[in-house]
Amino acid sequence: MKLSEIKQHLSTLKTIAFQLPDGSLVPNHFHVTEVGKITKNFIDCGGTIRNEEVVNFQLWNANDYDHRLHPEKLIHIIELSEKVLNIPDLEIEVEYQGGTIGKYGLDFDGTNFLLTTKQTDCLAKDNCGIPTEKPRVRLSDLQKQPEACCTPNSGCC
Repeated sequence: MKLSEIKQHLSTLKTIAFQLPDGSLVPNHFHVTEVGKITKNFIDCGGTIRNEEVVNFQLWNANDYDHRLHPEKLIHIIELSEKVLNIPDLEIEVEYQGGTIGKYGLDFDGTNFLLTTKQTDCLAKDNCGIPTEKPRVRLSDLQKQPEACCTPNSGCC
């Protein structure tokens, strides 16, 4: 989800709720402690230089049970961040404390903002020798190579 999308969704809501991938909700007294732009400059395993930018939201659960972040306040925080930090309409990544800091994507189901799982990936599959799919093996080819197979009473098993 991009910044423009979250602002559009927030403008239609009376309350904000974030749902974790396991279906549980972030406690409704959460704080958004950071909105910022993260720039990642790196070289992938194929030697290609890459540059990625995302907007980072950090959610924090404090013992402030009376606190509720209202949609219009979060819109204001986002717009201030866009202006002061010169943030374009980037994809949003959310950090939330579980056993360690988790990084999530963001989606919306019409009621809740959904923290979606993120996966690592090889960005240079064509350069690092990882096959795109398992090589196919014909069983008939295996039968032609008896030394590769066990036979009854051969002692290999």
